[in-house]
Amino acid sequence: MSEMEKNNPQETAEETAEEIVKETVEETTEETAKETAGETVENKEEESFTVSREQMEKMEQLAKLVSDSNDKYLRLAAEYDNYRKRTAREKENIYGDAKADTVKPFLEVYDNLVRGVAQFEEGDGHRQGMEMIAKQFLDVLTKLGVTEIEAEGQPFDPEKHNAVMHIDDENFGENIVAEVFQKGFMIGDKVLRFAMVKVAN
Repeated sequence: MSEMEKNNPQETAEETAEEIVKETVEETTEETAKETAGETVENKEEESFTVSREQMEKMEQLAKLVSDSNDKYLRLAAEYDNYRKRTAREKENIYGDAKADTVKPFLEVYDNLVRGVAQFEEGDGHRQGMEMIAKQFLDVLTKLGVTEIEAEGQPFDPEKHNAVMHIDDENFGENIVAEVFQKGFMIGDKVLRFAMVKVAN
């Protein structure tokens, strides 16, 4: 022990205490740093893992099952969409066919009205009344989508005209409709009744 230490024992004790505290703090800091580093390494080790062959096969089977289920779902959705469109088309066609079947018998009524008009002289009150009824009837058919097939003076069309007579006439070109015996009608693109015509050769 030096002279100074003998003379001032209190200062010596304080210095020794400070050195012990510094050493303890340094040791604690080093241990904490090591523990933290160890935890980080452990965390890294926890993130990486190994899989056995059985587990890998099981995972592949599950992935295949998910893929197959997704494929089945997509096919089912496509089939349903096609079914919905087909049903809508069929419903529309059924409605069109039903309307055509309903209107068709009324065409004979129109023919009788036209014949009734022809029975009276021009200017006769009865004729005017019959003409008004025939026009009203034709207006109702038009509202239902029924249109008259143009025939007289038109080229013969076997999809719209029914030729019941042929004539040789130089006033008409070849295959031109010369006269209409009975008017034809269509509803949309569907022929309700072919026009009965006389065709020039």
